[in-house]
Amino acid sequence: MSWFSKWPETGADALDPKLRSALEVQGPQPDFRGQPLAEVRANFDTMAARLPKLNEKLAKVETREVGACRVRVYTPEGRGSWPALLYLHGGGWVLGDLESHDDVCRSLANRTPCVVVSVDYRRSPESKYPVPLDDCETALRWLVEHAAELDVDPARVAVGGDSAGGNLAAGLAIRMRQKGGPRIAYQLLIYPATDRSVGRDSHREFASGFGLSRSNMQWFWDCYLTETAERDNPEISPLRVKILKGLPPAFVLTAHSDVLRDEGEEFARRLHEAGVPVRAVRFRAMNHGFIRMGAVFPQADHGLTVLAEALRSIPR
Repeated sequence: MSWFSKWPETGADALDPKLRSALEVQGPQPDFRGQPLAEVRANFDTMAARLPKLNEKLAKVETREVGACRVRVYTPEGRGSWPALLYLHGGGWVLGDLESHDDVCRSLANRTPCVVVSVDYRRSPESKYPVPLDDCETALRWLVEHAAELDVDPARVAVGGDSAGGNLAAGLAIRMRQKGGPRIAYQLLIYPATDRSVGRDSHREFASGFGLSRSNMQWFWDCYLTETAERDNPEISPLRVKILKGLPPAFVLTAHSDVLRDEGEEFARRLHEAGVPVRAVRFRAMNHGFIRMGAVFPQADHGLTVLAEALRSIPR
């Protein structure tokens, strides 16, 4: 099997007609720079709440306090010990929370099955790098330390997330390699942001009219980073890590009509060239954020199943 594939294997790359119609009704994404932060967040939360939900049932869902943030633990039916996924939500380090990605976490916990621990890390611009990543590290250490209580196999702990969450997951894997653990067994990267520049072909091709705009992606980076942040810091831009050997195996999912497509696939390609086991899948006819629309688009529902199948391959 090739390390890179497109789904479906046949068919055009054009946006799904239903998705195209929805984008036309919504109009271009507003420029976030011209809006109060509270308004941007309120609009995102309203849209997230209105999305139809799969609402898959689980044995237990509970929220706990860990360090300076909350985590939500999703436990599937049956008996472990389970593999685990530390899930880091997207939203440009600025938007999103436990609620916005609840449906995704439920689906992954149920379909894998595995224990999912979703992290409500502190958001930017109030908490800039490295605070969100520090919160994710604290949550990872808590998960491993409480593995027996959570009925989790500590040798099969993955990190994952979408968009900015994918950035944090890859950055966390790089940090843990540098620190010597806790060991991360797998990376699940969903259209991840892997480089702070916004100059690739996909940034230009899908700059506006496809959901996440190029200008708003730049705004997210500006919110996340201080003026003194190192441009080549691999915790910020995982694509710029010089040595990839020793990083965990990875699954990278991208969407065709997404500004972040090229940087996600470039990171997967670099992992492959470095000998790190990796599989990458590009979903045709979809845009950024589609994985949260499993109850709307069959492609998104299938995407959740593909992600769950990838998690089943976490090495022991």
